[in-house]
Amino acid sequence: MELHFESRYAVGPNEVKNMDTEALRANFLIEKVFVPNSINWVYSHYDRYMAGGAMPINETLELLPIEALQKEAKYFLERRELGIINIGGKGTVSVDGVAFEIDHKEALYIGAGSQNVSFTSADAAVPAKFYLNSAPAHKGFPTKKITKKEAVIVELGALETANHRIINKFIERTVVDVCQLQMGMTELKAGSVWNTMPPHTHDRRMEVYLYFDVPEKQSICHFMGQPQETRHIWMQNEQAVISPNWSVHAGAGTSNYTFIWGMAGENLDYSDMDVAAITELK
Repeated sequence: MELHFESRYAVGPNEVKNMDTEALRANFLIEKVFVPNSINWVYSHYDRYMAGGAMPINETLELLPIEALQKEAKYFLERRELGIINIGGKGTVSVDGVAFEIDHKEALYIGAGSQNVSFTSADAAVPAKFYLNSAPAHKGFPTKKITKKEAVIVELGALETANHRIINKFIERTVVDVCQLQMGMTELKAGSVWNTMPPHTHDRRMEVYLYFDVPEKQSICHFMGQPQETRHIWMQNEQAVISPNWSVHAGAGTSNYTFIWGMAGENLDYSDMDVAAITELK
């Protein structure tokens, strides 16, 4: 197996105002999430959040501490928690000898203190694609698998405003005990393309979006920045984008799609946000 790691420093809104397209993409876009027989990580200095992917084909991939953590951490989850959502074929995540079968669009939460974590695919021809999000944790909570039946499901928007969508809250405090990590999946209905409208910021937490189920030859335009000074990043299928606490995070596709939102910060209130009026965006 291979382990890839990249560190991204945090930048503020004043710096982003002067960034060109290349600089925006270098700081916020995660172009390669899934690589065969590899674990890819991007370590963001926004809330020390980590986002990445594990894609086992014909190997077992082990969750090892990255170089930045090795000086103090003997194992990856010594002081971290981990959320996983599988967007590929069926696979297995083993946690300290206990195997959890994770099917397409199912989730697993692993609390701090779990020492041995590994990933395998049930079928190399249809490999699992485990999307990984991790945040620092002050306490260990039990590992828990979450299916759509166990998730909190919210239906929002309307076809008339092109944002009819289903929100599946997988890793959320009403579903599973967590320190600060939260993850869920939003599925847009056919004919709808806008997500997270009206847009908002939340000063006490950051987010990362992974866009997938984007049809071939279609794209996503992700919007970020302060409400009165927005920027955009064009994205392709199975790419992720980092959203700072001061930034809106919304997008529109040339088709409907699905995205996974993950977030961390000092609050667990999903509705804690500062909404910006659509007519005031600039």
